[in-house]
Amino acid sequence: MEFTLLGAALLGIAAALATLRIERVRGTTDRKDLIDIVLGATGSGLAVGRVAAMVLQGTNPITHPLDLFFIRGGVDTGFAALGSLAYLAWTARHDFWPTLDLLAPAGIAGLAGWQAGCLLRSACAGTTTSVPWAITLPGSTIERHPVEIYAAILLLGGAVALVALRTKAPPGVIASASLVIAGGVRLMTEPLRLGLGADPGPWYMTGVAVGLISFSIRVIAARSRNIPDS
Repeated sequence: MEFTLLGAALLGIAAALATLRIERVRGTTDRKDLIDIVLGATGSGLAVGRVAAMVLQGTNPITHPLDLFFIRGGVDTGFAALGSLAYLAWTARHDFWPTLDLLAPAGIAGLAGWQAGCLLRSACAGTTTSVPWAITLPGSTIERHPVEIYAAILLLGGAVALVALRTKAPPGVIASASLVIAGGVRLMTEPLRLGLGADPGPWYMTGVAVGLISFSIRVIAARSRNIPDS
């Protein structure tokens, strides 16, 4: 099993749960089911992403079921995100926007933890650079951008901003903003990554577009509710 990949996933889960714990301590939420929802969404995302990665690599998950657990080929992040979002949509269907708003900062913090997990996998390096904080790949002297650390820092900043703004924002705005942050950070840092496999840019652009559309709709809906009848 690829234990370093598992370690990165656990770091992401720990970051998400820590964010929920901080919000509980701050008194901004008393929901006790959020941790279960986060764990369920994470598990669903990993499962869907792993199956997708196997299929895209030509491996049949039905005839090779053990490969689901021996994570040699990684997890497809696009399908993993869809799996997590589908789980969240189903779980929160009776209290959709309030639940997603509560989970959004933890979700972004979890992504930051996942990106920082590159330190465990020795997979932080991107394109070549001469910046003072450049890193090198094992066995190489070529200096490269620590692109995954960039992404982790930006995502963590986004999570902090969402926590700060959540109590003042209309329903659905924080959840929509989290999609923009997640897709936007990945899109911004993608040019600094080493090109491996298919271009994930369309996934990130779709996330940003959906987030912006949802954000606009939620803001307009909130303003229309606040306009007094004449």
